[in-house]
Amino acid sequence: MISRKLIKVALLGVWAVFMAGWLVYGIQSRTVATSAAEPSAPKGTEVAYNQDDYVGSDTCATCHEDQFKAFSKTKHSKLTQVKDWKDKAKGCESCHGPGRAHVEEADPTKIISFKDKTAKQVSESCLTCHAGKEDHNNFRRSEHLRNNVGCTDCHSPHGSPNHPTKVGSITYPAIDSEDNPGPATVKMLKVSEPQLCMSCHQQTKAQFSQPFHHKVLEGQMKCSDCHNAHGGFELKNARLSVGADAVCVKCHTDKQGPFVYEHLPITTEGCATCHNTHGSTNPKMLKRNQVRQLCLECHTAIFDSPAPGVPSFHRQDNASYQNCTNCHVRIHGSNTHPAFFR
Repeated sequence: MISRKLIKVALLGVWAVFMAGWLVYGIQSRTVATSAAEPSAPKGTEVAYNQDDYVGSDTCATCHEDQFKAFSKTKHSKLTQVKDWKDKAKGCESCHGPGRAHVEEADPTKIISFKDKTAKQVSESCLTCHAGKEDHNNFRRSEHLRNNVGCTDCHSPHGSPNHPTKVGSITYPAIDSEDNPGPATVKMLKVSEPQLCMSCHQQTKAQFSQPFHHKVLEGQMKCSDCHNAHGGFELKNARLSVGADAVCVKCHTDKQGPFVYEHLPITTEGCATCHNTHGSTNPKMLKRNQVRQLCLECHTAIFDSPAPGVPSFHRQDNASYQNCTNCHVRIHGSNTHPAFFR
């Protein structure tokens, strides 16, 4: 008679064999599915190049004369003269790949062309050199790349066609624009920076045209003074990583603090609580046309409001009480008085 112990051992053995077979079947099925979904690259697509495969930028210039003339004025072309890049940079072929087969066979397919590549593919090519710099570290996770805006949508690797002092047709003439080199020249942008940004962010053109605005169109400021187009950790790609308002106090230093008595909206919600950051029809770029309108949005008689209510003697039909900052002059914060008096 078969003992109970032997029956248990046999059942465990059958179960172990079944589980092993199921595991092998699952692995094989996943392998087949992966192979079907992601076919392997055909043989011969990866070619190992040697130094003899490079023909030099002068050879490229014989056919691509216009591109070469523009390229020769850029920092890219001068990398071959920099000691750290001398053995790495190959001129045109640094991006387009070795050109020997392209020249000898006169075959356009024998050179890397970026015309049919996606924004992400083009950007990955640029980031092989430009990754690692603070300004570009977050580009792979940026809103621009997520929306298929790649490096060459804004930059021209062959050089900017703009005159160094040309600011663009949408900007106002200003002495600053003539005195300072345009960022289009420095960063190899296709057009001037405000013109480039506003070609997509069209709402900002109307904001900068308001009576009170940051002087971007006049050439005294750039979009990139406050925003990092390559991505960041703050809302709206604010350039500094210690808080969105750090961009504001970089210029408005008297508002920086820390203060002994801090105004709660400044510390919790920031400058944009009261100000339109690009431009406004109101002085000081305020969101309301009267200062008291802003104050009364928080300082009301509502019992749940954390802000103190307006004292009863502050009668709004009295002109002396209609401008709150006549008395509360340190409205951004004070070191001397909790009511933000002078």
